[in-house]
Amino acid sequence: MTTPHYELSHLDALEAEAVHIFREVAAEFERPVLLFSGGKDSIVMLHLAQKAFWPARIPRASARS
Repeated sequence: MTTPHYELSHLDALEAEAVHIFREVAAEFERPVLLFSGGKDSIVMLHLAQKAFWPARIPRASARS
């Protein structure tokens, strides 16, 4: 039995790489942050972060005492 070969579009490959980076950063750093201005670039980054951690919520940094 052969394994089917799937080819991602260029955009899908970029999205998959971004999702991987979000997960990698969240695992490696204690308090990663995502700056958000409300512009179109920030909206895309928020959407990618949601995809990276779905169905869980985006990890939040806890407040320091």
